[in-house]
Amino acid sequence: MDEVRRFSLVKPTLNTPFQIDFDWWKQHDNNWRIFLYSLLCSQHQVIFADFDNDDTLIDWVDAETAEVRQVDGLQQALMDHCSRQPGFLSEHTTLVDAVFRVLVANGNKPMTPIELSAKLGRPADMILRTLSGPQVYRGIRPRPA
Repeated sequence: MDEVRRFSLVKPTLNTPFQIDFDWWKQHDNNWRIFLYSLLCSQHQVIFADFDNDDTLIDWVDAETAEVRQVDGLQQALMDHCSRQPGFLSEHTTLVDAVFRVLVANGNKPMTPIELSAKLGRPADMILRTLSGPQVYRGIRPRPA
């Protein structure tokens, strides 16, 4: 049985960790794979050229815990390789896309607006206001308790 994710009704603060909820995003945006594909480096765009609804799962080993999990191959290529390429994040990237890219580059480990601010050079309170509003952008949500 799938674990039910519950989100707090408490208003997020500058110390609330956020992460990308890929499951939420998959359920609310049919174009999520197209967006992820657009972020791939040219090498991986060739590899995933036939990605049409390709939910290829791969075995992935967490470097910290040695836990083996099945993960989406496109997401993993983006996190492990493409996000490390020059130009993945620039000063001209919109705030939501910049937060998304930082979370991807960080392996989607939860980050607070303060931590995101340090990486992006943008005000933490602006990041908080954007991420804690009624609109969910790119599946970026407060981490469930």
